[in-house]
Amino acid sequence: MEEHLGIVSDVDVQAIFKNKMGKAIPAYHIFGACNPKLADRVLNSEPNAGTLLPCNFIIRETNDGKVVVSFMDPESVLGLCITEAPKQVGAEAKEKLLRVVEKLRT
Repeated sequence: MEEHLGIVSDVDVQAIFKNKMGKAIPAYHIFGACNPKLADRVLNSEPNAGTLLPCNFIIRETNDGKVVVSFMDPESVLGLCITEAPKQVGAEAKEKLLRVVEKLRT
């Protein structure tokens, strides 16, 4: 919440694999995070850039019970845009996500 990122989607990969394929895997979630003010800046600059939103990250459990947090680099993804505003937003979003991951480590 300190970074103003809200979860807009939660894909429970573990449940999907179990229900659709009968396959058991460790806990695995794909989350979509969004900061509406940052998203607004991107969409105002490049309306079709919505395909590059939101910031996705995963939380998964390894076979030995450790928890891994990983995220898609929004700076790289929004770097695909033509205009400068989405690129700046990507850099800001990356900083926010790095701070969240750092807080999770402590």
